[in-house]
Amino acid sequence: MQIEPIAFFRSPLKSKFGIPRQGGLASTLSGQIVFEPVYRHAEAVRGLQSFSHLWLIWGFSANKHKAVGLTVRPPRLGGNERVGVFASRSPFRPNGLGLTCVYINKVEIDDKLGPVIHVSGADLMDGTPIYDIKPYIRYADSYPEARSGFVDATEWEQLKVEIPEHIESLFTKEELKGLYEVLSYDPRPQYHDDPTRVYGMPFSNYDVRFCVQEGTLRVVEAIRIG
Repeated sequence: MQIEPIAFFRSPLKSKFGIPRQGGLASTLSGQIVFEPVYRHAEAVRGLQSFSHLWLIWGFSANKHKAVGLTVRPPRLGGNERVGVFASRSPFRPNGLGLTCVYINKVEIDDKLGPVIHVSGADLMDGTPIYDIKPYIRYADSYPEARSGFVDATEWEQLKVEIPEHIESLFTKEELKGLYEVLSYDPRPQYHDDPTRVYGMPFSNYDVRFCVQEGTLRVVEAIRIG
């Protein structure tokens, strides 16, 4: 079977670094689904406004290498312990497909782009190809008593985030909410813990630079890109 993108995702996150490790973690992080020309018709999304959430089937387009081996090292286990690739949500998969549930903020009909779906809570970088969209159905898709394996045994410890006012002013209110939330989940690789190291993360039109020490992430600089 050959599949082609039906849409592409637009996000302030411009690289893999900083992408939330799961959909829904950064619930205020906003993005847009922009359809390819053949699907830019209002009838393609008729009835979508009555749903609150969507499933997105998309591709790990930024992976430069194909998956190798049958085990991976999930960040949730510190990047040290291996589990089977099919017991994980690793991006390095045989077919490189991702699955994410997002919240629908609104469906807009643009004069040039046709239907544009504004969503929040996605773990997709800018330019990610989307292969299919399906509405989330509560009675069929929700299992409150489900077990989540090793994920249940470990919890993310969110960081305190400090951003100076002059850097906050560079972003819109919507962007700033998403930036705070993304940074609070610690974008660094799990095996990094150097309080003197300055990291950079492309966000919107800026390279946001920060360091982490004793549970606090401090943004020290934001350099305009381009």
